[in-house]
Amino acid sequence: MKKILLLDPEAGLRAFAALNLRRAGYHPIETATAAQALDALRLNPDIRVLLLEATLPDGDGFALVRRIREDKNSVGIIFLSGRTQEMDKVTGLAAGADDYVAKPFSPLELIARIDALCRRLAPRDEPDNSGCISHGPFRINTRTRILEKNGQRVRLTQIEYSLMLLFMTHPGTALSRSEILTRVWGEGYFGEEKIVDVNIRRLRIKIENEPTDPEYITTVWGYGYKWGF
Repeated sequence: MKKILLLDPEAGLRAFAALNLRRAGYHPIETATAAQALDALRLNPDIRVLLLEATLPDGDGFALVRRIREDKNSVGIIFLSGRTQEMDKVTGLAAGADDYVAKPFSPLELIARIDALCRRLAPRDEPDNSGCISHGPFRINTRTRILEKNGQRVRLTQIEYSLMLLFMTHPGTALSRSEILTRVWGEGYFGEEKIVDVNIRRLRIKIENEPTDPEYITTVWGYGYKWGF
């Protein structure tokens, strides 16, 4: 049974979300503070997804996500928040979250988002016999899911890995935002195309020599992005 870490200071919402998670076949672990969540992650390395509120009694969710990513933890992360302003969504995604669900949420939508994220996190067998794809200074190993640039490992989240794999298997091809959204986030994803832009921006910081003047992931204005240099 897949473990889901649920972090929210509201006991009623935690109970409601946990009930629906159990009904969907997940094993929820409930926490109310950032400190409790970090302890739970340390004690349960097999946690697949973290659901968290942005406003916490001992800090904020954005800072917690940045800390988790700095610790190289690739757990899937979904914000559950009543803070629906566009900037809050962008801040959460830029911090390292994979998705954002606004409160009040539909249990069916929440479970669909979790299911889709778990599918993206699951290891997949790639058709490439060697297990490696190389282009310029980059080498991606589809068996170990590791990206290297000039022989040095670049640590990626699962979404960033999926984006790199998509781009490196389609060099020179202009990919629309909607196509990227479908291929990386899945057919059943309910979110906005802006999540593509946020994750591309985050990926550029990790792989580009000059993120503000990218040479690897270039923008096709009014359409999407292209891999090529």
